[in-house]
Amino acid sequence: MLQYQFQGKNALITGSSKGIGRAAAIALAQGGANVALNCSGSRDLAEAAAEEIRSMGRKAIVVVCDVSDQQAVDDMVAQTVAEFGSLDLFVSNAVYSDRELLVNADMDGFRRTIEVSMWGALHGVRAAARQMLNQDSRGRITVVSSPHALIPFPTAMAYNMAKAAIDHMARTAAIELVREGVRVNVFHPGWIDTPGERKFFTEDQLAEGAASLPMNRMGTAAEMAHGICFTLSDEAEYMTGSTLTMDGGVQLPWWSRRSEGRQ
Repeated sequence: MLQYQFQGKNALITGSSKGIGRAAAIALAQGGANVALNCSGSRDLAEAAAEEIRSMGRKAIVVVCDVSDQQAVDDMVAQTVAEFGSLDLFVSNAVYSDRELLVNADMDGFRRTIEVSMWGALHGVRAAARQMLNQDSRGRITVVSSPHALIPFPTAMAYNMAKAAIDHMARTAAIELVREGVRVNVFHPGWIDTPGERKFFTEDQLAEGAASLPMNRMGTAAEMAHGICFTLSDEAEYMTGSTLTMDGGVQLPWWSRRSEGRQ
């Protein structure tokens, strides 16, 4: 994978014990960044990722907190700065999602999805931006969203709502912060082969679903880390308020090809 340069940068990634968040943390460290990893559970996995980062000669800490708790997020940013000296790169990646039809939805799970996936992203972006405005180096923020922001996938209403909201949140933050030297962008991954997908699908279902996608496969967390790193890099210096999509063509009308006799 192309390696972007992040020497001297300090990063915080929410939801980084596994999946896309973990891959992004490792990629940023490979580029030279110190990394604060966040998780609400799976601390052992986060600590293992932190140890891998330390083995590269970078600093790494694990901060356990629920991103739906605003004070906990504020404290997490403060802890990152106390450990590293600044916050230069922030990735909002933590999510929660239940999958049920609206009419059958457990509203506790519905609210939890909104609290983590929408409010959690807002708390992180706000806390990171406030810190960046208080330091000379300013910084860069990437919000990991989803094609769910645009496509009304059934059984995922709360998640769809949350992702649509954070897309607009990120763009609003971008216009508010652009003159202050803080860049904010959105990243849309497609259907990615991560541990989180096992909450909803069996291995057979994942294989069958992947075969039906435009590229006949799911994306990988490492591929998504490449896209996230680009949005945070010097190479994307003129990019803010934008959405980078790496979804393997999921947002294309790929289903229409069935009329051509191809699956």
